[in-house]
Amino acid sequence: MKRFFHSELETFRSHLVLMGEKAIEQVRQAVKAVVDHDVQLAAKVEAADTEIDRLEVEIDMEAFRYLSLRAPVATELRLIVTGMKTGDDLERVGDEATSIARRVKILAAEPPLKPYVDISRMAALATGMIRDALDSFLEGDEAKSLAICKRDAEVDLINRQLYRELTSYISENPKCTTRAIELMFISKGLERIADHATNLAEENLFLLRGQDVRHTTEVAKDKAPS
Repeated sequence: MKRFFHSELETFRSHLVLMGEKAIEQVRQAVKAVVDHDVQLAAKVEAADTEIDRLEVEIDMEAFRYLSLRAPVATELRLIVTGMKTGDDLERVGDEATSIARRVKILAAEPPLKPYVDISRMAALATGMIRDALDSFLEGDEAKSLAICKRDAEVDLINRQLYRELTSYISENPKCTTRAIELMFISKGLERIADHATNLAEENLFLLRGQDVRHTTEVAKDKAPS
């Protein structure tokens, strides 16, 4: 009977990983649409968000079913609780990717305001953090989860620098205001995605330790120069 329980939990874990993979791809494709001014790709990103939403619902239903039928304790219970919180964070990553994609149509109507190096860099950092969080979840790697929490400061720094740069663009040339504001929203969305990756890492640590590490000095961001 225990083997049957284990197979149910493996299905639950695999759905979480699948959801994470799809969320990463959504972010990558959304940013590619921004960089390439690809309105059609942006539309595909928007349409694909329903699959992430469907997986979140499926994961929650699997969790509720397991809780009601199996009365899990200890590690199994932590896996269920962590999985539900992870699903919520990944769904929000998908929402942020969709929000980024929706801005492509406005940006594509005019020439690029600036090279999108900072946007691409933030996306690479944020998706790398999600990737490492998924690996940590599968491997039970505490050190990798802790490292993710520290890396969030780098994304915050780029976001602040880009905000200042875009603000100066607006001051110097008010005609670029719309494009600058759209890029600010995209940058903020990527910063939030990195925050969700940090949440995933903290949830992994709870799963491994049975200890809530949120708001502790252990996972506090390294202070990056502004």
